[in-house]
Amino acid sequence: MSHLDHVERSGTLKVSAKLVRWALGTAVLTAALGVWGEALYAADPPCASCHTEAQKLEKSAHAGLPCEDCHEGHETYPHPANIPKPVCTGCHADQAGEYVLGVHGQARKNGNEAAPDCGVCHGGAHDLLPPKSQAFHAAEPDTCGLCHAEEAEQFRSSVHGQALASGVSDAPACADCHGEHRILKPTDPLSPVSATHIRDTCGSCHGDVRLTSKFGMPSDRLVSFDASFHGLAAKGGSQTVANCASCHGVHNILPSSDPKSTVNPKNLPQTCGKCHPGAGERFAISQVHLVDGRAEPVPLRWVRLFYLVLIPLTLGLMFAHNTGDWIRKLIRRRFGTSRPQVRNLSPRELRMLPFERIQHALLAISFIVLAATGFALKYPDQWWARPFLILEGVGPVRSLLHRIAAVVFMAVAVTHVVSLIANRGLRRHWKDMLPRTSDARDAAGQFGYNLGLRSISPLNQSGPSHRYIQKVEYWAVVWGTAIMASTGLLLWAHDLALRLFPKIILDLATSIHFYEAVLAGGAIVIWHFYSVIFDPDIYPLDTAFLTGYRASSEEETTEDVKFEEQKGQEATGQSD
Repeated sequence: MSHLDHVERSGTLKVSAKLVRWALGTAVLTAALGVWGEALYAADPPCASCHTEAQKLEKSAHAGLPCEDCHEGHETYPHPANIPKPVCTGCHADQAGEYVLGVHGQARKNGNEAAPDCGVCHGGAHDLLPPKSQAFHAAEPDTCGLCHAEEAEQFRSSVHGQALASGVSDAPACADCHGEHRILKPTDPLSPVSATHIRDTCGSCHGDVRLTSKFGMPSDRLVSFDASFHGLAAKGGSQTVANCASCHGVHNILPSSDPKSTVNPKNLPQTCGKCHPGAGERFAISQVHLVDGRAEPVPLRWVRLFYLVLIPLTLGLMFAHNTGDWIRKLIRRRFGTSRPQVRNLSPRELRMLPFERIQHALLAISFIVLAATGFALKYPDQWWARPFLILEGVGPVRSLLHRIAAVVFMAVAVTHVVSLIANRGLRRHWKDMLPRTSDARDAAGQFGYNLGLRSISPLNQSGPSHRYIQKVEYWAVVWGTAIMASTGLLLWAHDLALRLFPKIILDLATSIHFYEAVLAGGAIVIWHFYSVIFDPDIYPLDTAFLTGYRASSEEETTEDVKFEEQKGQEATGQSD
């Protein structure tokens, strides 16, 4: 190779190396420009160069959504003409469906173009606030106030509005009570502020233990309302009984310490007077929300404690007495070895005259209706209570039946008293019901016999036709009738009672009426039903209420004959 060729080849190599370095540099520069271009595009997309809405979008609820999700043909420039504007229903179909069913959607459907739509409440699509944000929540009174100015002004001055304005995120705003998209009229049964749902709507906050504890609110308001007549009637389906809003107001809710509050002690006569004319005229209306415990008035506490001792003690003794009697008679009848012997019995004993049998039938029917309709108010969720409450939304069917039965029950009681005064024969017939000192001895002796502490029953001895068992039934009815009638009439005439007496009188009447009903119902089932149905010597039924004569058997066991013989010997002094 010549020197000239070597020089030429060396020059060619140098040129090739420069070309390679230039190509590599160009590639690196191109890559760097590409990365920088992508970052520049992301930070300042092409839409932002013409549309300022793109900058607002970054702070709105739609931040992060690309433009093409809502705008068709945005990538074509210039944009094609007649491109349809985006609609909210494309992404928010569920909310749109609820809106159509609400009062606002129905108004627009009927041609009212002034009715609010999505944009009126939420703002523009590019700068709307997140619905869950505190800023959106706090702005609800102003938003709704565009159409509902009076209600919004009342709300701002209320305890809820003041809390919301002070930044309390848990304070309720318009949508918390009325709903969000499916806003219905208060008269609509499905509305959260209707009479049927207002308790649950208010209870979502006032029944929340976390919220009541956080803000120091009374935690028993929902419980006490549910236990009151108003709460029980509302739960049973009544559309006219007072609810939370009836007393506390709707938008103008204020604490009871505020002189302007509808539940301020000075304003209670006017508030309660809307339903109970004249309430609180003579005496100030006392505590409204009542809950068992230390917070309840002292008289109510003593009444409750008295019956909580009396009811279990009375019914427990009745149950023990009859259980022992049933076991003794069962053993004697099922496992006794003696054979029955026939005795000559005296003529059947007349227990109930025809006039009395009619009274008994009316008394029994009215008592059953009273018990069923009365406990249906107290326990409206029970299956047996539902038939009495089916039409409660239409009218006060349950209370009407209860009062008709009460009139019949009291009429029977009055008729019985009048008949005893007017009829000497009937009065002589009922003298056997007067208590005697021997009744206490018989009761103690029979109780000991039923419990296996004595071998002889005092009831097998000769004596009056009516013993302590019948007398307990009779005087229990007399006592129960007097108590139930007096307290029931007071509750029936509640408007007059609130006008003449302190509210505590009605509270006491309510408590006594309920506890007496429990005691009476238990006594009928445990004591009376046993003596006329489940007693082995009577089963399956004592038909005296149908025939007037006491049920009797033509057979008596050898044990009973021996007992009578033994008692006869004792009477003549021949017993060992």
